[in-house]
Amino acid sequence: MSSAKRRSGLRIGKLVVIGVGLIGGSFSLALKKAGVVKRVAGVGRTKKNLDAAMRLGVIDEAHRDAATAVRNADLVLIGTPVGQMPEVMAEIAPALGPATVVTDGGSTKQNVIAYARRLLNAHFGRFVPSHPIAGTEHSGAAAAFPELYRDRNVIIVPQPETTPAAARLVRAAWEACGARVITLDARQHDQIFAAVSHLPHVVAFALVSMLAKRSDARTLLGFSGGGLHDTVRIAGSSPEMWRDICVANRDALLELLDDYTDELELARGAIENADGEALTDMFERARTARSRWLLKKRA
Repeated sequence: MSSAKRRSGLRIGKLVVIGVGLIGGSFSLALKKAGVVKRVAGVGRTKKNLDAAMRLGVIDEAHRDAATAVRNADLVLIGTPVGQMPEVMAEIAPALGPATVVTDGGSTKQNVIAYARRLLNAHFGRFVPSHPIAGTEHSGAAAAFPELYRDRNVIIVPQPETTPAAARLVRAAWEACGARVITLDARQHDQIFAAVSHLPHVVAFALVSMLAKRSDARTLLGFSGGGLHDTVRIAGSSPEMWRDICVANRDALLELLDDYTDELELARGAIENADGEALTDMFERARTARSRWLLKKRA
């Protein structure tokens, strides 16, 4: 028996993962590795990805119909892009059992909570909103690996209606994955991650899009080095997922985009005026802030 299982007493007879990609697949593999789950059912839109998930041992049974899959489930993780969650919730609500706990892995929380409150009906008290702060630029079942969440933060956002038993189960499941679980308010969550996650992805996608539109794009990219690679790595992430996130969190993101545009205009003005002192001041402030952030992350 694993140490996580001994500590929590966690036992999940049937886990259902809806959206067997990096997030959902890694959740499944981590819980399997911890020895706390007996069987995992996966739900997906494409046979190819479900077949890969079965072949790689990410799931034990594959379904195209979510309502069928969630019957007799102990825990359901909705790992789809946030834009698909209303449809998923409406589909599974009539089939959920009286003790089934539902969670999600979405990067926005206010909209997901609103969907769940409206669509899960009597089951809303057993819905525990979650957001694992982990990921790579890769997607699909083949990208999943059991260590994705180890020593990473997972945010949970229990609501006033959330039952203590549901919150305990979801917390224990993420902890069994090796994660640190932190509780936040939904609005605070969305403001924070607009700054530290959503804005950086928009910047990366926009930069690649700008370069790709140039007539000399092939030449430019042929000479690119570590600087460009490090800056745009996350532009390899799922466009569908990040489209939904940007639309869902648009108010917080638009405010930050305005601030970022202002900073770019300052840099542009300094370059146009050959103002080396202003550029040095900006770059030094940024380097100092980055160094302090890295030291805090490593502590």
